[in-house]
Amino acid sequence: MPHPSPAQSPRIAFRQFSLISLIALLLLTTQATAQTPPGGAPQGPTSVGTVTVQTVDVPYIRTLPGRAVAFETGEIRARVSGVVEEILYAAGDKLNPGDPMFKIEDTTYVAAFASAKAALAGAMVQRDTAQATVDRYMTLQGSAVSKADLQTAQASAAAAVASYAAAQAAVDVAQLDLDRTTVRSPIAGIAGISNVSIGALVTANQADALATVTRLDPIYIDVSDSSAGMLRIRAQIDDGSLKLGTKVGVALVLEDGTTYDGEGTVVVLGNVVSATTGTFDLRVQFDNPKRLILPGQFLRVKLTLGTTSAKLVPQRATGRTSDGTLTVFVAKDGVAKKVALTSSGSQDNAWIITGGIEDGDLVIVDGLTNLRDGAAIKPVPVTIDADGVVHDAAPETAADASKPAPTTGNN
Repeated sequence: MPHPSPAQSPRIAFRQFSLISLIALLLLTTQATAQTPPGGAPQGPTSVGTVTVQTVDVPYIRTLPGRAVAFETGEIRARVSGVVEEILYAAGDKLNPGDPMFKIEDTTYVAAFASAKAALAGAMVQRDTAQATVDRYMTLQGSAVSKADLQTAQASAAAAVASYAAAQAAVDVAQLDLDRTTVRSPIAGIAGISNVSIGALVTANQADALATVTRLDPIYIDVSDSSAGMLRIRAQIDDGSLKLGTKVGVALVLEDGTTYDGEGTVVVLGNVVSATTGTFDLRVQFDNPKRLILPGQFLRVKLTLGTTSAKLVPQRATGRTSDGTLTVFVAKDGVAKKVALTSSGSQDNAWIITGGIEDGDLVIVDGLTNLRDGAAIKPVPVTIDADGVVHDAAPETAADASKPAPTTGNN
């Protein structure tokens, strides 16, 4: 075999070195693979954050749908007929009772009022003349005037008094008609857009309103609740699980999810159940100085009836099965156990649990990713703030790292 030339020796040596390096790399990879357990799973139990379940007193709150209704609504209509001469307000103006809104042509009504006053003056003269005749006849009775003449004079005086009263009433009616040529707001509120323009002919008590005035402060919220829900509440009161408060707290949640600033009051509690929907109505009232609530808005009303004892489980710790069952992982004897829960509503970031767990159980709230039923775990006490964020428990409170953040809502 021929020997390589001196020029070929370095190239062969480099190839031999590369081959040796590749073999060494493969050996290292094989050793590393052999040290890794099948499936790449880490050795030892998984650390998980837990909170301890305890029974606590929580507000019992019914969250119900509602619709805003104006406190007062006035439909403005003409009381006399005529042509609209002037519109005396602008849409959106804040009006007080008696503020002028429309001016109707009053020439005819001025003339009618003057005629009524003239008729009243004539009736007053007739009344005074008739009374004077009666007074004169009474002094002459028995000499120049018979009793029959006196009675006739008295009857004429009485008729004159009646005519005067009728004339006075006609003046009052004419004055009312004249005053009604200025159409005024009957209530305090916000003026709506005018439905007529200057020059339009309107008639007395027509069906179509000239405009609308709406009072928005305060404002009503009409709420519906099911009769079945009412029966459940009564049953809870009877068995002592619900303790009523001194008054019903009323809060409002706006359409964007924010809580309205201010507390409402219950105005009317319905006492009739609808035959079609099985619900009864109640009305609550809120102050509305900034006009954030407008008639027609759909809102949610939270009625705080009292307090009840419950176990709270953070919502972030729970899941649902394909059939909708609420589940949670509980740490028991160093393993994760999946249990089914029954709930009766929610408290902000927690579920109100009525079955499935007991006081003292450790609910896993952190480290749930890829956690399986029966997996080996190492419980680590944690706490959860009002925003649902997990924090490590302080050493002195680790044993009590149990309660989800205080909450204020219940369905």
